[in-house]
Amino acid sequence: MPGPLDGIRVVDVSEVISGPLATMILADQGADVIKIEPPGHGEESRQLVNYRDGMAALFLNCNHGKRSIGVNLKSEKGLKIALDLIREADVFVQNWRPGAADRLGLGEEAIRKVNPDIVYASISGFGEDGPYADQRGYDPIFQCLTGYVSSQVNPEIPMPDLVRNAVVDKATSYSLAQGITAALLARERGADGQHVDVKMLDAGLAFFWPDGMLRHSLVGGGIDHFVVPGERYQLMPTSDGQIMIWCSTADQMRASLLVVGEEEMARSPEQRGKTMLGEESQLARAEAVRNGLTRMTTQEAYERCIEHEVPAAPVLTHQDVLVDPQITHNGCVIEAQHPVYGRYRRAKPSARFSGTVPEATESPALYGEHTDEILKEMGYEEADRAALRDDSVVL
Repeated sequence: MPGPLDGIRVVDVSEVISGPLATMILADQGADVIKIEPPGHGEESRQLVNYRDGMAALFLNCNHGKRSIGVNLKSEKGLKIALDLIREADVFVQNWRPGAADRLGLGEEAIRKVNPDIVYASISGFGEDGPYADQRGYDPIFQCLTGYVSSQVNPEIPMPDLVRNAVVDKATSYSLAQGITAALLARERGADGQHVDVKMLDAGLAFFWPDGMLRHSLVGGGIDHFVVPGERYQLMPTSDGQIMIWCSTADQMRASLLVVGEEEMARSPEQRGKTMLGEESQLARAEAVRNGLTRMTTQEAYERCIEHEVPAAPVLTHQDVLVDPQITHNGCVIEAQHPVYGRYRRAKPSARFSGTVPEATESPALYGEHTDEILKEMGYEEADRAALRDDSVVL
């Protein structure tokens, strides 16, 4: 069955994670995404680690369901091919550094001359202007600038640390995908095509803010802070490992004491009413739970938490994740076989639709895999396609 974005065409020149993941979300929802890749070896993430027989894992994880055409955009004929594709598209996506699109002839003004109603979507690190505009920005840089790193402090090892995956890149991707669909809806209702602009710095801060900046949201005095920084985001040691316990209600907080046999403390006045949210009560409760868990195995602690309805989880290795009962039940991981690069896994799209249920998207394309197919759709005859290859305009 066609997905909810069936009939929408996206031309994507973005690379690595922030743009490609956004357009993969659109492809998973039914859009026809044409990925224009630079000459030589294709987009940058094809060259990164975890590589086998023409496919790198990072490219694999951000490019399902797209068609690949290799085009030299710096050539006059290559630029014409791109503009002809854009002429029939609904969305154009780029994540080049500020000014690069204009230099290539693919800035918003140039594209609107061939397609006035297109949704022009762009990602930059810091924005087109401002004190950081010319600096190179990468995920760890934005983590440092938006508060993530200063929050990653284990009280036992009081040193800030990074979130060890591309959290800001992915926050940017989801922001852009949602912005594109909102712009398409507005256009459907009669608005003009518009520019959806996402700065990674902005997306990172917006993603961090709801819980990360609790202490800086209400301004002025008279504020009661009932969460002790660092206490809730701690892994608790067990006799053979670690366990995560997350108590977000008063009942759960008291139940965590029952898990470790601290019935008297759970019934104490200090663990009742508003006093239980005070810093002294929180620290005493956390210390009691921590000490009690060290006398249990992880499995014992987990079972006791489930028994007392305390939200908890063991720390799964990546291999454990693949066989976790609930993840398996939900069908979160899909396995498939590609004729060239072999067996692979991917995460199933998390948004599930009850009506417009999209079919599973195709495997990520090899570099230039659809060049002939796309050029043929555009009206290029076999001799013309051969000439373009001879001139190194296309792969």
